[in-house]
Amino acid sequence: MVADLYKINKDVQSYLSVQFLGEQAVTELFNEAKIKVGNEFFPAKGHGKLRLSEAKEAISNFKKTTNNLLLTTELMLYYVEQGVEFTNTYGDIDERFYTSMETMYEKVITICNEEEEFIQIFKERLREIVTDTDGIGWGLLCLPLSSKQIIKSVVLDSFI
Repeated sequence: MVADLYKINKDVQSYLSVQFLGEQAVTELFNEAKIKVGNEFFPAKGHGKLRLSEAKEAISNFKKTTNNLLLTTELMLYYVEQGVEFTNTYGDIDERFYTSMETMYEKVITICNEEEEFIQIFKERLREIVTDTDGIGWGLLCLPLSSKQIIKSVVLDSFI
């Protein structure tokens, strides 16, 4: 019965692979998820489709399958970085897009506040996102004040 489930359900395959193969499977799943996220913004061929729900689903599935908070946070941050790069490459998008980027960034900040060692791991990249969005219409200055204070205390030496 387990073998049958393994054959017909990709999620079961991933879960069992993680359980039996450990870090090797986690690394493979991470790489697959990162490619899925990246392809929504900058695919190898053509233009990104910006199916944000597909990119977020790849992150969510990775999280559920592996329960690896560090690599999940890495994927979340990568999602925002790709969004920032897309905006800086192609110009203004829409409010839904920017809200998604801001929400994901806030989630990363929240995780970093809870997992202090993540602050040092991601600090430079978090700072770069703030810098790279400065001067564009939706820069992280659009975040609520509470988020700005969190960002200031965690990421930046000075903000605002």
